[in-house]
Amino acid sequence: MTSPRSERVGGSGDGSPDAPVPAPAGPEPFWRGQGPVVAAVAAGGALGATARYAASLAWPASPDGFPWTVLGVNVLGCALMGVLMVAVTEIRTVHPLVRPFLGTGVLGGFTTFSTYAVDVQRLVEAGRPGTGLAYLAATLVPALLAVWLATAATRRAGARTAARGGGPR
Repeated sequence: MTSPRSERVGGSGDGSPDAPVPAPAGPEPFWRGQGPVVAAVAAGGALGATARYAASLAWPASPDGFPWTVLGVNVLGCALMGVLMVAVTEIRTVHPLVRPFLGTGVLGGFTTFSTYAVDVQRLVEAGRPGTGLAYLAATLVPALLAVWLATAATRRAGARTAARGGGPR
C-alpha cells in the first residue's frame, strides 16, 4: 500500500521520501546560448565591411558621379548569397555557425543597402532625381536577378555533382 503523501507528490509508492526537486536553472551562460552566433556574425561582418571598404578605395566614386562600386558590391553580394544559401541548405551539411558567419556576417557586412539609400538621397539632393531613380532600379533589379540566377546555377551544379555520385554531405 502506498502512502497518501507519495501518491500526492509523485513518490515511489513504497513509502520512501520523494527525491529532492532540483532548483530551476539560472540563465544560460553567454557562450552556451547566442554568444557563438553573435561572435560569428561580428567576425564575419568585420571581414565583409573591410572587403567593401577596400572595393571603395580601389574604385572610388566621384562625388557627383554614379555609384558604380556600391552597385557592383551589392549585386555581387546578392549573387554570393544565392550561392551560399543553396550550398548550406540543399547541397552540403555545414557547421551551424557557417551560415551566420558567411551570410549575416561577411555578406551582410559586404553589401551595403544603407549606403545605397544614402547615395539615392545624395543624387536627388544634388538635383539629379532621374539618376537617383535610375540607381534605385539599377540596383534592385540586378540584385534580385543575381540572387535568382546564382541560386538556379548553384542548384544545377549541385544536381550534376549529385548525379556523378558526389551527393550531399
